[in-house]
Amino acid sequence: MHPFRHGMRHGISIALGYLSVSFSFGILAVQSGLTVFQAVLISVTNLTSAGQVAGVNLIAANAPYLELCLTELVINIRYALMSLALSQKTDASFRLPQRVLTSFGITDEIFAVASVQHGQIRPKYMYGLILISFLGWVGGTFLGAAAGSILPTNITNSLGIALYGMFLAIIIPPARKSRGIAVVVLVAALCSILLSVFAKWMTSGFVIIIAAVAAAFVGAIFFPVPATEETEAAE
Repeated sequence: MHPFRHGMRHGISIALGYLSVSFSFGILAVQSGLTVFQAVLISVTNLTSAGQVAGVNLIAANAPYLELCLTELVINIRYALMSLALSQKTDASFRLPQRVLTSFGITDEIFAVASVQHGQIRPKYMYGLILISFLGWVGGTFLGAAAGSILPTNITNSLGIALYGMFLAIIIPPARKSRGIAVVVLVAALCSILLSVFAKWMTSGFVIIIAAVAAAFVGAIFFPVPATEETEAAE
């Protein structure tokens, strides 16, 4: 099969998942005061569910640019590590332009699918995998934003809950399998609750930053990844 079509075929399931999640994001964006065009523009220029949700909340709260930048850096820095790991599987045809282009589309799901492929990865495979996923994300955002602008508030509020269900679906399965992940999740949640209760002057962006850094610190100190596992992940 042609690498581009092969990538698109593997990305269909990702696109379908993104369609439902980004639908909820579109509703959230409109509820936060953004227009349909602005919501779609965010999804076109960004491909990060958690980062977009946090960014929209900060925009709605009129947070300063520094807080917005730091929050997005903390949330999305994992993509840099994924890109480094995935670069070990790319073939010789991946030059700088191809690397820059594909780096835009590295997400958790795309990384997971690409990293388990046998042999080296070609640029056209990544183009197909990213394109179909991107279309699902942007299309879902448009549908959700359009629906959020015309549907009654009680219905859009109910549909918006699906976004938080996605986050629970992401953290609960690995937390049940790994004690380390469970502890890290609990530390992050506890820090967020404590800061929200006892530091009400602190904005949501800095709450996310402190909770994320604290949870990562606990995970690195008490639950370090063995060197053998790190090597296997890179391969």
